[in-house]
Amino acid sequence: MADHPLNYHLLTERVATSGQPTEAEIHAIADDGYTAVVNLAMHDSENALVNEGSLVASLGLLYFNIPVPFEEPEARHLKLFAGLMDTIADERVWVHCAVNARVSAFMYQYLILFRGVDGESATTPLLAKWRRRMDPVWAEFLELTREDVEASGQEG
Repeated sequence: MADHPLNYHLLTERVATSGQPTEAEIHAIADDGYTAVVNLAMHDSENALVNEGSLVASLGLLYFNIPVPFEEPEARHLKLFAGLMDTIADERVWVHCAVNARVSAFMYQYLILFRGVDGESATTPLLAKWRRRMDPVWAEFLELTREDVEASGQEG
């Protein structure tokens, strides 16, 4: 792919991350052999594509949207995301949000808590910059433990 979406990063052999891709970039993602797209952005996020799910599906890729409010990421969102990523582990997956901030935090937590990856390998360049000035909500999100995530959504 000659031009990549905003804040593109190849995180693992099978997972790339970025901000919101354009329609042309989604075509390029399919042409590059990705087989699934996971979108963590809200439907009204900046530059969101109204027809993204239809476009991705029309290209033969799997499409999943877990809308995560930027101001309120929760352990239950991460639990759902981790389950999805485990389910599609054999796919080549493109994970995006609006600018790759949400995705960087989610992938970091998923790789560390559920896949046993070291922190350096799980950190995107955007996350490395963002952590220095991250707001408390996201800093707290990055402190979640696997136990916190697995217990989320359960009635107590």
